[in-house]
Amino acid sequence: MSLSQKRVLIVDDEEDLTWTLSKKLSKDSDKFQLVCVNSGKEAIEVMNQVPVDLVITDVRMPEVSGLELLVQIKDRYPQTKVIIMTAYGSDDVKREANQRGCFRYVEKPFEINELRTIILEALTQDKGFRGSVADFQLSDIIQLNCLGRLTSALEIRHEKETGYIYFDNGNIVHAETDRLVGENAFYHIMGWMGGEFTVKRNVKATQESIDKNWQSLLLEALRQFDEHSDSVIEQKEKEKRRRIRLIQEKLKSIVNSKGTEFVLLHNTAGFPVTFLPSDENGKLEAADLGNNLSTFFEEIGRLQKNLQATEANFIEIQFGNLCFFCSRIPDKDAWVTVLGDPQLNAGFIRLELRKMVKEVSSLIL
Repeated sequence: MSLSQKRVLIVDDEEDLTWTLSKKLSKDSDKFQLVCVNSGKEAIEVMNQVPVDLVITDVRMPEVSGLELLVQIKDRYPQTKVIIMTAYGSDDVKREANQRGCFRYVEKPFEINELRTIILEALTQDKGFRGSVADFQLSDIIQLNCLGRLTSALEIRHEKETGYIYFDNGNIVHAETDRLVGENAFYHIMGWMGGEFTVKRNVKATQESIDKNWQSLLLEALRQFDEHSDSVIEQKEKEKRRRIRLIQEKLKSIVNSKGTEFVLLHNTAGFPVTFLPSDENGKLEAADLGNNLSTFFEEIGRLQKNLQATEANFIEIQFGNLCFFCSRIPDKDAWVTVLGDPQLNAGFIRLELRKMVKEVSSLIL
């Protein structure tokens, strides 16, 4: 199935959010079909009528919560991936979402480009384990072997590595990879994000390197996975904050210039990356500016098309009481917008923007 044939369902009881996401993500209609609903009940009704490849749902909703919806989807439509989003993030919610089969967990507020990237990754990447039992996670296969009291060998292939987990009458007795043996090998295998498996019945291990019960092994694997995931997420967040701070430092010369109302770094859809108001400005909100800029760039795009012109890189408008500048960040879907009063030194702003946009480009991923 091509990416353009796939369907994404967004579920959130905040109508403003689903309306905004529907509008912003409509630009990706060539990549996926988007459906937005405002309750878990509506989501199930949609899925009963048409196939859905990916569901993005809020956690806290009346009647049917996001976690309850996740359980229903995994029960009725196991091939559908689910992303949990919430403004009430906690380790407990995250752990429960992961245990119930959540593909990914996203905290609000998020940037539209970040969500767009996650959607495209979810639609193109196969992070489940393929094998004789389709659409099961590796932990599910292990539990089936243990609960069924099987004697078998589970061969798992991940990228360039191969691992083996051996069962004897339902007990995990041995695990090995190219470099590791025993519990360390088991935990290493459980940390793999995808791959293929083969179950070989009635195959016995040549040695016994594990004596811990399988429930304890799975719980410890989950704990280590969560610990690693949290560490990776924390590092990414630290790096993101570091880049934002550096960008803000580079924008300071403009925001501190006499007459500046604000400096806003944003994408073409108007979603802000960072917003720096001047000390005197307390009236303008980044969200309001983003909505106006989104409309502005849509009009610029239509004008560009009608004039058969190339893309704009710098826009300057002198109103009677305001000065407006927009400068594109090279090779990025990003702009720096400056708004000032008539006291603003337009020549200085032009020079600073030309110098600064190249430096900022390297800080935007």
